[in-house]
Amino acid sequence: MWRNGPRNRRGDPIDPVPFLVSLGLVFMLVFSFGPIYGFSYGLSLAWSLAASTVAFCLLGAVAYAQFVRSAPSVDAGPLPPGPRFERLLYAALAFGIVLGALTVPLVV
Repeated sequence: MWRNGPRNRRGDPIDPVPFLVSLGLVFMLVFSFGPIYGFSYGLSLAWSLAASTVAFCLLGAVAYAQFVRSAPSVDAGPLPPGPRFERLLYAALAFGIVLGALTVPLVV
């Protein structure tokens, strides 16, 4: 499948770095916060890790669909600066909201 590099659904080669970076961030967040939340809700370590693994697999599938299957080809050229900045801004806001939301239930 990835013998000559990852390809999108049209068969064009794509850059795998955004997918790998997002997958690494998902792994870090899910396995950092998942067991803590599992313990706070009364789950055992095994169930907390199982729930974290399921969440990681689901979010990994979403990242694969977004960054690999529907990615533009490498030959498409760079995006204009306007949409790139807008995407970066929305991603930073979403990341901040997720981090804030993850800390709220543990404080209360």
